[in-house]
Amino acid sequence: MARIAGIDIPNDKRLKIALRYIYGIGPHKALEICRSTDLDPEKKARELTEEEVTRIGAEIEKNHVVEGQLRRQIISNIQRLKDIRSYRGLRHIRGLPVRGQQTQANARTRKGPRKTVAGKKK
Repeated sequence: MARIAGIDIPNDKRLKIALRYIYGIGPHKALEICRSTDLDPEKKARELTEEEVTRIGAEIEKNHVVEGQLRRQIISNIQRLKDIRSYRGLRHIRGLPVRGQQTQANARTRKGPRKTVAGKKK
């Protein structure tokens, strides 16, 4: 297994798919990395030479924010929203949907399992 940006990418997958195992790299960025390093995206990861793996690693480190650094950046952005008490920050604090979704019937993913309230006795 080749190790790029601290992640072992799978040998049996094509390069454009294997690069997606790195947090922060999706389909578009994977192809962009292949183009900038002059590698065939259809090549299997096991066929990469040590020099090619080094080139990919250098390209990712130089031009892309991935893994731990990206996670820290996202967490700090959310914390900033919470600190300035913006609407989005308050939604994060309360555990409700942040991007305008309805909450009366749905939003179970954000709100968690239903908390049943007993009915009023007569």
